[in-house]
Order: sequence, then C-alpha cells, then structure tokens
Amino acid sequence: MPEPSVLHGATIDALMANAGRSTLAFKQANADRNHATAFWFNDLVDATSGTEVVSQYLVTAAEMTRYGLGELTLRPELCEPVTSAEKLLVTDFADAWTVLGDLGVAVMPTAGLHAHGRRKGWNWTTDEITDGLAAHPDDIARIGAEPRPAYILGHDVGQTDGARLQAVVVGQVARGDDGHVRWDSTVPEGCAGAPVFVGEALGDDRFKLVCVGLVLAGEKQNRIATFDRIRAAVRESEADRATGPAADSVADSVVDSEPAPDPGGEAVRRTSWWRRKPPKPRTP
Repeated sequence: MPEPSVLHGATIDALMANAGRSTLAFKQANADRNHATAFWFNDLVDATSGTEVVSQYLVTAAEMTRYGLGELTLRPELCEPVTSAEKLLVTDFADAWTVLGDLGVAVMPTAGLHAHGRRKGWNWTTDEITDGLAAHPDDIARIGAEPRPAYILGHDVGQTDGARLQAVVVGQVARGDDGHVRWDSTVPEGCAGAPVFVGEALGDDRFKLVCVGLVLAGEKQNRIATFDRIRAAVRESEADRATGPAADSVADSVVDSEPAPDPGGEAVRRTSWWRRKPPKPRTP
C-alpha cells in the first residue's frame, strides 16, 4: 500500500491528469453572487452492444442555479480552436437544469452547449467524469466515520480580483451520524457543485481515483451528494430530453459575452489547496 504522502501526491496527479478539464466556473450574470462550479459527466447508458452509449450532462448543486441569466467561464483549454469569447451567457438559466429530487443536485444535458460551439466554429475539448471514475455503491459504502483524505476540484473566487481559477482543495470526508457523507472543513466560495475525489488504495502500491460525488452549498461540513444516488436519479429523470429540437432551444439560449480583462497571475500554492496557472493560448 502506498505511503500516505505518496498516495496524496499520486491522487492529485491522477486527478489533474484525468479530470483537470472537467470543471466549469459559473455564477449569476450581472451579479456578484451564486458563484459555483459545474462539471461534465458521461453516464454510461448501455455497453451491451459492444459500443458504449452515453448521455452527457453538466452537474452542479441545484441551489446555485435558480436564477434567470447565468454566466459560464470558458477556459481556453476547453475548446478547439480557442475562441475569443471568455464567457458564455445562458438565458432562462434555471429552466436549463433538471433538479434531481431531494438530492440537492441539478443536471443540464450538454447537447445545446455542443450545438452552440458548432455554430460558432469550435468544439468542446473537455475531460468528463465517466462511469469508471464516478463512485459506485461499494465505493461509497467504504466511507465510514473515520475521516479520510479527499479533494475538491473547483473554482474558488479570488480574494483580490475575483478570478475563477481552478483549485484543488484538500480536506477530508467522513460519514456523519445522520448517515450522509460530509466534507470536514470550510468549502471556499465558488466551489459549491464541484466534484469531490478520493484515492482508493488497492495494495501492491496501486490505487484508483474515485469521484465520490459533488459538494453541496454551504460554508462548512457540507454534505456531499454521492454518485451512487446521482447516477440512479439521473436515469430515473427525464433530464436527457434536451435532444433534437430541444437541444436547439438550449443552444439558442447561449450567447458569447465580451472577453474579460486578463487577471494575470502565477501559480499559487496555499496551505490547503493548489491553484493552477492559466495555460497559454494555443496557436490555431
């Protein structure tokens, strides 16, 4: 079994290699509130025919989506070729999401986002939380009352300039007396809705990366909506209805915003999280 420090570093490396492009920062447009993080999820619907059939969604905390105009931050590494737009505005934002019962989770089918990109001449180049990465019931069952290291991959709000750079927030998860899995400490503003990961030791110096679920809104000891329940709720919902004409309707609600000023800045290491340096724009 890897030493704790080795597993810690290996988990962060694996997280960034496999999920670094899975997250999107967003907030309520024209307002300094409801800063949150969403992430891309590929639900494996069928693999019996030899060809995997997936439905793709953005996933986030439902509480952060209930307003009319949303603003997505479009990072350069998420599109090819790189677009001049740095923000996407989504009208009828709340209506674009399907709330999954009482989980505190909302999902948005991504067909409309892909259609918008094609209309503008670019494609999304994202990582996705896949069925193999998203926790299954046995993964969740292994989380008990004893805290274990965990990692939030989100976009906090810069303390001085409000920049929404990506950060790995380091903490712990454990199962509380109420049976829910919870984050053990403060969640930075902007990270509600972000995916939460653990490194699962397998023996013989091997481990696997597991996405436990997403962190719900709050400031401390936030509840985590776990993927065993998210996966089941998505499949029971009608969230994938936004295909064909419905996808075109979603695409019509997405518009490019004017480029924002470059906040600059170098990579920053803090006591409890690492922030990525923004990549240099790629040449066409």
